[in-house]
Amino acid sequence: MRTAPTILHLDMDAFFASAEQASKPSLRGKAVVVGGLGPRGVVATASYEARVFGVHSAMPMAQARRLAPNAAYLVPRFGFYRSISEQVMGLLRALSPLVEPLSLDEAFVDLEAGEAAWDAESARLAGLKLRADIRAGTGLTGSVGLAASKMLAKIASEQAKPDGLVLIEPGTERALLGPMPVRTLPGVGPATGDHLRRAGITTVDEIAGAGEDELVRLLGKAHGHALHAMAQARDDRPVVAEREAKSVSVEDTYDVDIHDRLRVGLEVQRLADRCVRRLRGAGLSGRTIVLKVRRYDFSTLTRSETLRGPTDDPAVVREAAARLLDSVDTTGGVRLLGVGVSGLADYTQEDLFAQAAGERSEGALEESAVDEPVQEPQEPVERRWPAGHDVRHAEYGHGWVQGSGLGRVTVRFETPDSEPGRVRTFRIDDPDLEAADPLPLVRRRPEDGEVPAVDDGVGGERSAASG
Repeated sequence: MRTAPTILHLDMDAFFASAEQASKPSLRGKAVVVGGLGPRGVVATASYEARVFGVHSAMPMAQARRLAPNAAYLVPRFGFYRSISEQVMGLLRALSPLVEPLSLDEAFVDLEAGEAAWDAESARLAGLKLRADIRAGTGLTGSVGLAASKMLAKIASEQAKPDGLVLIEPGTERALLGPMPVRTLPGVGPATGDHLRRAGITTVDEIAGAGEDELVRLLGKAHGHALHAMAQARDDRPVVAEREAKSVSVEDTYDVDIHDRLRVGLEVQRLADRCVRRLRGAGLSGRTIVLKVRRYDFSTLTRSETLRGPTDDPAVVREAAARLLDSVDTTGGVRLLGVGVSGLADYTQEDLFAQAAGERSEGALEESAVDEPVQEPQEPVERRWPAGHDVRHAEYGHGWVQGSGLGRVTVRFETPDSEPGRVRTFRIDDPDLEAADPLPLVRRRPEDGEVPAVDDGVGGERSAASG
């Protein structure tokens, strides 16, 4: 391990929810929950105000509504979040060539590789500057952890939340980790935590005291060795700039259980085609076809088949997925289906029969890409206006959808830099109302000599000189 805390972990604070609050003045300081709003939706992110009520990510949305009935419930705007993430990742890459993104809102940075830090004080200054630059560029906050290893940097950023910075001095790691619960360590989930608790192990100190042999006996060789090393604060994993994809997959959750076996089969074929399009878009192929089925009772079954060589052939993937489906009992109903390809490669190796099948099916794949929306059940008209998404009205300007139903859509008219705005209701087919792109959270600073633009909140932007 290093002798200086030059590995940085950044975790944006309640990222999706914070972006929505920054975008919508009327939601600042209030409970906001972002996720799927259907009967089987789950929470993607909850604001800190919503977490007070017990709402957290991955919770069923129905449960969240019971806990926080007065919160604002919004449909994710992933394109908007991605654009903010790109700004943040750009700031990280200005610090170092070694940036390892873990998700849209989380990444490791090797400060030493970019000569941005070489000791504790320079690392702290780099972390403080990064937080200030993120706030100035995006209007959002991020928490920073600094340590001599990735594991400890991530633990430090968790301690720093929200909107803080924690630096773990080399040499203090064991004393810091000792009293922490076992779930603090990466890879210790609920099942492993319960297994350790039944063995009388509840803290990191107790993991270290149990000894490596006992941990191997309890958890198996790989997990036991790894957990013992982590309890000793040993983690030599480097920051890796490019993380290679291990699989490509797609899945759908259905609002109503699917009982018809024919419909299940058609859904699997559709998912297989979508998976192949994503696979080809990444220039990849794969050997192992994976089918995922979540049944009516929440039991999840996974079946896989490994081919003789990598493929990106839609017919081969469809046929393999169909064979896998044959081994799964779906009579009770299906709530989720997924198709994936793993064992990825950047070449294909098909036999002649598979190639011939691919030639026959190529046209069908392209046709399905065009015709697929027509085959879907027609969406309820209310879904044209997802809650939280941006709209623009010819008279009232920019706003966002608070809700829709019964032929009406309710819009709050405000912008990121305005006061909380007025609420108005329109017919869903109002010709003056249209979907709009999100506005930036922080206005671009005008260049020297450039007249700044002012948003009047009604007719869009106008020059300050125009009166």
